Formats: sequence, C-alpha cells, structure tokens
Amino acid sequence: MISTVTTTITTVTISELMTFLSIIAVISLIIFLAIKEILRSEIENKKVKSFLKGVNIAIIPLLLIFIAIVGSKILKIL
Repeated sequence: MISTVTTTITTVTISELMTFLSIIAVISLIIFLAIKEILRSEIENKKVKSFLKGVNIAIIPLLLIFIAIVGSKILKIL
C-alpha cells in the first residue's frame, strides 16, 4: 500500500508576532491603569501605597510602548 503523508507547516512572520505582542502590551497597560485607579481610594494603607509605586514601574514602559505603537501606526498612514 502506498500512503501519502502531508505535513502542514505554519510560519509566523515578524509582523504577526509584533501585532500579537502589541495587543498584549496595550491590554496590560489598560489593566494596570485600571488597578491603579481602583486602588487610589485606599491610599492610607501602606501596603497599597507601595503596591501603587510598583504599578507605576510597570506602567511607564508600557506607556512608552503604547506611544511607539501609535507613532508607527500614524507613520504607516502618512
């Protein structure tokens, strides 16, 4: 008997990977900003206050990535 074996190779391009990572970065930024806003009312608690400082450390790089994403999208349009 002769049998035929076919294989499917899925390739992921760099642009698809960057799109996926961009979506993850934007969703993470939204989540961290929401957490910061929700916990802002509990500012008297020392643990929450230190946690909010840690959230700021995560927000700043994500904000820079968001600015780079928006800038690249604007440049593609122009």
